[in-house]
Amino acid sequence: MSLGQDGPPTRTRMPEGHGTHGPAGRRPQPRRALVTVVGVVVVLVAALAFATRGGGSSSSTDDAGSGGSSGSGAATKGSASATAPTGERPVTGKSGGIAAGFAHTQQGAQSAAANYAVALGGVDMFNTTARHRIVATVYAPSATAALQGSLDQAYSTGAIKALGLNPDGSAPQGLTLVSRTIPVGTKTTASTADAATVEVWCTALAGLAGTDSTKPVTASWFTITEKLVWEPPGSAGGTGGDWKIASSSQKDGPAPVSGDQQIATADQIAGAVQQYGGFTYAR
Repeated sequence: MSLGQDGPPTRTRMPEGHGTHGPAGRRPQPRRALVTVVGVVVVLVAALAFATRGGGSSSSTDDAGSGGSSGSGAATKGSASATAPTGERPVTGKSGGIAAGFAHTQQGAQSAAANYAVALGGVDMFNTTARHRIVATVYAPSATAALQGSLDQAYSTGAIKALGLNPDGSAPQGLTLVSRTIPVGTKTTASTADAATVEVWCTALAGLAGTDSTKPVTASWFTITEKLVWEPPGSAGGTGGDWKIASSSQKDGPAPVSGDQQIATADQIAGAVQQYGGFTYAR
């Protein structure tokens, strides 16, 4: 107790939401509302994964180059050159609004995996029509049909209700739905001529931005593993000549220690998401 104080110590309670974009105290993790969706995707696409096609045996590699060959000049695992950009330009083609036309190389597979992670982690996945278009664009034709119905069920009964969205997947009046995945890096863990397993390390923003939000926007870190297959030109049911997802899974982390930064207000978060555009990624 300080000198001159006549009574017991007092505590000033600031109004909830003061200086932040959500209620004070322990904040819920809105991305956990997507556990149902992630669980269904992991179980379903794992069952639909098919054997890699093309000649050659599967090999583990961190080489980001187009050929994936090793030799006296190859980068060693964990070296600076192994994670340096390849210098390849991003693709300019689009299919259903998503980057397309990736090279039939390891670099092309990693670039495809990064861009597909962005598409599958965006707000359009909460809208049925847009979700069907995205899944049909990034998944192999053999995996698409069975996946659509299961995702419809998972989103309608899980993610949409858990986040408090309208039945059509839109945010309630006065709130902004935020769901944005940002790839931090990629690596190839196995590959053959026509198949590749790529890990995409991501951070993401998810939640509802708004003064009255009970699901404030928070950041999370996770790693997506995508098993890709090369769909040659003329493939049945697909655009052909591109990498497509045969199956995928997700795990938490690795997550760094959070920095000591001031938390943004709800308006600042909503404004940033609406004003700052995303990217087309190239490994």
